[in-house]
This record gives sequence, C-alpha cells and structure tokens, in this order.
Amino acid sequence: MSKINGIYAASMSIINNDLTLDVTKTIQHAEMIIDQGCHGAAMFGSTGQAQLISITEKIKLFNQLSTSKYKDKYLIGTGLNSLSETINLMSVARSLNFKKFLIMPPAYYKYEDDNVINFYTKIIEAHPECEIVLYNFEKLCGYKFSVECVQELVKRFPEQIVGVKDSSYNLFENLEIDNFSILPGSESKLLKGLELGCSGIITATCNVTSALARKVYDDFLEKKEQTVNQKLCDVRNIFEKYNLISGLHAYYSKNDDIYKNILPPLSILNSKEEKELINNLEKLNFSTKTAMVA
Repeated sequence: MSKINGIYAASMSIINNDLTLDVTKTIQHAEMIIDQGCHGAAMFGSTGQAQLISITEKIKLFNQLSTSKYKDKYLIGTGLNSLSETINLMSVARSLNFKKFLIMPPAYYKYEDDNVINFYTKIIEAHPECEIVLYNFEKLCGYKFSVECVQELVKRFPEQIVGVKDSSYNLFENLEIDNFSILPGSESKLLKGLELGCSGIITATCNVTSALARKVYDDFLEKKEQTVNQKLCDVRNIFEKYNLISGLHAYYSKNDDIYKNILPPLSILNSKEEKELINNLEKLNFSTKTAMVA
C-alpha cells in the first residue's frame, strides 16, 4: 500500500454532440492536466458527471485508460447506488490492473455510520486487494462521514481504506490516522491542510489550477515562501460562484467547442455568466490563454 500524496484533479468527462462519452478525448484531457502539474487524476468523480454516464461507456474508458502512459496515476471512481453494480464495475477495473478507487456512499436513502461500514465491508469482501479512498460529500450523497466512522473503517481494513476525499470539510481538521491520506476537496483548503498534515487535494478546479496548486504544494514541501496561494484561492472562489461543472466546461469551451456538451439535466453557463466568469479570471491575469502556463 502506498500513500496517496499530492495534487489530484477530479477530471472532466468530454461529451460528444450526440451525448455519448468521447473516451479518447476524456483520457487526453486527464493526461493534459497531469502534464500541467497534477500528480494524478480521479476519473468518474462528481466533476466527471459519473452518475450520468452509462456503465457501458465507463467500461470502454477503463479499457482504453489501461494503456495510458499515466495508468498508475489514476483513481477510478466506481461508486454507484447499487452495491452489486459497484462491485461488478470494480471487477472490470481490477481485471485491467487498476487498484485505487474513489467511492462515495449511495445517495437518496438516509442511513447511519453502521450502514456505511457494512456497505464498504461488502465491497472489500468482494475485492480484498483494492485500495479505497472514501468520498465524503454530504451535499451530493446526503451522508457525511463522521471521524468515528472513518476511524472504525481504517481499524477494520487498514490495507484497503487508504484515504478520504473530504468535500464536506468536517474531517481534514479533525482526523488523525497514521499512513492515511486526507485530501480536502478545495484549493482554498490546500495550504491549511498541508500545515495540519493532510496529503494534498482532489478538486474539480484543478482541471484549470493544476500548475498553481502544484507550486503551492511543492513550495510547502521545500519550505519556500508562498507566492501564488492567494491567486489559487481567488480562482477557486470565482468558479465557486457557479456550478463547477458548468463553469469548467464554459471555460474550456473558449478553446474547444466540444466542451460545450454536458449531460442533461446539467447545462453549460449562459452567455452572461460565461462572460462574467472569463472577465473575472482575466482580472486575475488568469485566462484561457495563460492557464496552460500559469
């Protein structure tokens, strides 16, 4: 088991005009943000429209992703509301030698910590060789991990429960577990998290902030002065004024029209919002032309 450290983007899914997944361009996008500074990418997380993409299309991507030059740098999102489908999708990924998974508890129903522990227990019984990053995002799934629940899961499964993506932000300041990766879901929590002993971040906006986030991370490890953290947080704050998926697709669509495609019921920003987003980013000297070398 290797600890997950660094800057990870919740990578975007690229959708064709007919609303099918463009597997090749989705992988190219993930490779691009790794080239720009990310240590890795989470595929089929929230930003990747995971709950709106068919299992068949996910399997197609897994097959092609297994030949990527960055194969070992991916976290594979397999969390579905159906336990059996989660296990089956993991079986496909495992057959292609993927090992690290990002899994959110099922949405819709209300449940307690014991129920969540049972859910992950069933997954691990089916795939004892897997390494799981828990996905803590109450806003989307309706459940918020408690410190006690995470501690109990790690106690029972120290080789399989290897980290948590904390997008509810109730864990990264309060959870202390040896050899366990704590990864807040926002750039605004990166520096504070590192100071508290967190391992890095997994965020939507690292699709555009990868170079800035990587510099904050590297400068912290090298004990250098922080010169870009405020700009990093400012960019994040601008995107947070909108639906993050819609904003990111609008941002990238300035250079490539295919990014305008989003799966319903999601939609891209309207023209007024898009103009406002781009103008506010340009005020920070952060534009579609400069982001690639930010």
